[in-house]
Amino acid sequence: MILWPKGILIKEIDGRLYGGVMEELKKFTMKDENFVCEVCGNEVRPLGYTARDHCPKCLSSKHVDINPGDRRAECGGVLEPIAIEKAKKSDYKIIYKCNKCGMIKKNIMANDDDMDKIIDIMSHPVVTE
Repeated sequence: MILWPKGILIKEIDGRLYGGVMEELKKFTMKDENFVCEVCGNEVRPLGYTARDHCPKCLSSKHVDINPGDRRAECGGVLEPIAIEKAKKSDYKIIYKCNKCGMIKKNIMANDDDMDKIIDIMSHPVVTE
């Protein structure tokens, strides 16, 4: 598969090249999976109502997505929670900084997140530039 300028996708099938307009990637892929947190060792279960993207105990995440759920990021660093911000309605977002590449990312808090950890982060946010 070859990507040419202006979104034209060229694909080789049986030695022949076929072209067309590249489809826009979906912005969200549902991934609600079990995992073991690399930071605290917590066995994390799926949320059941949306995609699980961080540990509810230590709030850490993993830099594996470009768009939510796509698992296309090559970094693989740990996303460390550095601050909490008010989002729409009554939601809050956890602000992360990747310990490997420095990327800043935001995720919506889950219903089962550790509120003591949330309060601690809100009381001591990390300042980034």
